[in-house]
Amino acid sequence: QVQLVESGGGLVQPGGSLRLSCVASGFDFSNYGINWYRQAPGKGRELVAMISSGVEYRHYAESVKGRFTISRDNGKNTVLLQMNNLKPEDTGLYYCNVDIGHDHWGQGTQVTVSS
Repeated sequence: QVQLVESGGGLVQPGGSLRLSCVASGFDFSNYGINWYRQAPGKGRELVAMISSGVEYRHYAESVKGRFTISRDNGKNTVLLQMNNLKPEDTGLYYCNVDIGHDHWGQGTQVTVSS
């Protein structure tokens, strides 16, 4: 059974940092690319970042380039999203995602950027 568990969200002031973690189980983690999505209140889900299985390819949304960094540790079945210089528009529910036949999602972790 595929499971994705996100953690690391919280309340942070503008300009602050957070590091999100996604721990995966139930599939051969090292063979799959992993995505981070977010959903702001009243909006649809937006792809924030993705990392390929062998870390050779990373993609970022234009709105987070230069501020967010995605990485993975295949030995720990973990993907991290380091978020720096956070802005109020980064507020949302952040989800980990993997496509194995169909989309699998974690429960999400809330990020709130506010002074």
